[in-house]
Amino acid sequence: MNTLKSLLVIAGITVASFATATAQEKKMPPVDPSPMDMAYYPVMYPYVCKVKGEPGTLVARAIFSRPQKKGRPIFGNLVEYGKVWRLGANEATEVEFYRPVTIGNKLVPKGRYTIYAIPTETKWTVIFNKQTDIWGAYKYEASMDLVRTDVPVSTPADELEAFSMVFEKAPYGANLLMGWDKTQVSVPIRWSESKVVAANTPAKAPKKK
Repeated sequence: MNTLKSLLVIAGITVASFATATAQEKKMPPVDPSPMDMAYYPVMYPYVCKVKGEPGTLVARAIFSRPQKKGRPIFGNLVEYGKVWRLGANEATEVEFYRPVTIGNKLVPKGRYTIYAIPTETKWTVIFNKQTDIWGAYKYEASMDLVRTDVPVSTPADELEAFSMVFEKAPYGANLLMGWDKTQVSVPIRWSESKVVAANTPAKAPKKK
């Protein structure tokens, strides 16, 4: 009996040791060269409003990856002019609006959207698309576009090593700033009460008196 108990104990120790060794052999994935980041409006909403207790209502949250310049020429080279770009790296950039907003005079309902851009030297066509959870722009479908808006290109004072996005307070709501290398654009996002045209809906003709 003692021999049997000893064998069972040894077997148990062996199995436990094997399980531990197997668990230790599993490696976590390495750090992505284009790490994922998040931008809120209000800026730093979880900390400022949830932790510090300052007043504020969550309006938008963008999730994006941040490729690095690493000495490479970006726009017109790595990011080709005239082609749909994922606005970063890896998964296409997404934004979630927690209330209806207006972009390019089009009403964008509350919800989650993918953002793309078609860059040129002087302007970007920024696209808000209803298809989400997309890798890159390989499966981009123009038929799913909700809004397209053209915004001019500006040159920031400092060269941006990593692709960056941030919301900036504005009198009418906020601007979504996006930039990389020596290029920056600003997309106005409005949520003040004003006359807007619903996306993909033609404006109604005025009634005759």
